[in-house]
Amino acid sequence: MARPNRCEILAEDEVAVLHVFSRCVRRAFLCGVDPLSGACYDHRKQFIQDRLEALAAVFAIDVMAFAVMSNHFHLVLRTRPDIVSGWSDEEVARRWWALFPKRRTRKRTPSEPRQNELDMLTSDPKKIAELRRRLSSVSWLMRCLCESIARQANAEDEVTGRFFEGRFKSVRLNDEASVLACMAYVDLNPVRARLAEAPEASEFTSIYQRILAAAESSAGHAVEVDHSSSASTISTQSTEASESVESVADSGPIPDCWLSPIELARDHCDESGDPCHRASNRGCVPISLNEYLMLLDWTGRQIVNGKRGRIPTNMAPILERLGMTRSVWVETVRRFGHRPMKPSAPRDESASSTPANATSAA
Repeated sequence: MARPNRCEILAEDEVAVLHVFSRCVRRAFLCGVDPLSGACYDHRKQFIQDRLEALAAVFAIDVMAFAVMSNHFHLVLRTRPDIVSGWSDEEVARRWWALFPKRRTRKRTPSEPRQNELDMLTSDPKKIAELRRRLSSVSWLMRCLCESIARQANAEDEVTGRFFEGRFKSVRLNDEASVLACMAYVDLNPVRARLAEAPEASEFTSIYQRILAAAESSAGHAVEVDHSSSASTISTQSTEASESVESVADSGPIPDCWLSPIELARDHCDESGDPCHRASNRGCVPISLNEYLMLLDWTGRQIVNGKRGRIPTNMAPILERLGMTRSVWVETVRRFGHRPMKPSAPRDESASSTPANATSAA
């Protein structure tokens, strides 16, 4: 039986959450280490993440989760036709110009459009209506993502042809349980593939970006990871991952503001997104980031048939590995997304309670 067309399962004028994934041609490791030649293409994972971040600031589509692997990538996206419908015609024209500029600077970035160039687009109502539809279309986002990456990779290898096999695949997520399960599946992809031992070591994933942001906020409290209490149980890889999180947190702001927040507040949801980073501020699931991290940690410890990796059972709970006491974590979540806080006065660590074990909490 033929697969139904996307237009038959997804209406363009309704908000929808999709799990989107695409593989490299012939499932070759074009974003990892080629097992035949030994060539390393890991830097292309950064290409994909950077391009996705740029597109999140242009399209009316929320990026809820992502994971870039060696031969494929996963996205959890939410279309927002309700957001794009509120944009002015000039705003639509400016965003489209950012995707397909007629002029570029010497650095190959889009030049600032002139008023007459914007007027050429806004003067045609049918054209603007079509561009408005495209700016909330997952198909157009994937086209702008995959084509750009293919051009970069082909130019690098001095070849032509496909980089990704066929069109992307997508599955609609119809309820909060499926959205939560899919986000956990995407964030745990490197752990299940045994490419990372823990979420904080899973680079090029949304959970890695969120952990970096949490570490940056905690750095304002001068929090340090205590490795001595679990030196005998935490592996070397996990220890290095925690140290890398600390070093990145000290280096400056973490660019995670283009991702949708984790917590979905039902009583109050600010829909006004930051035009420089993301379409809206609507969250993903009705749990806090704290609860999502513990759920992810517990899920990653479970054995899954057909998957090679999992988080070691003797590894400390994730909040302990990140060096976040309960009091610091509450303040971190409260100030999440704001400027890093000034270092506070030294605290009595003996008075702070240790986070509950992730397994029992889940």
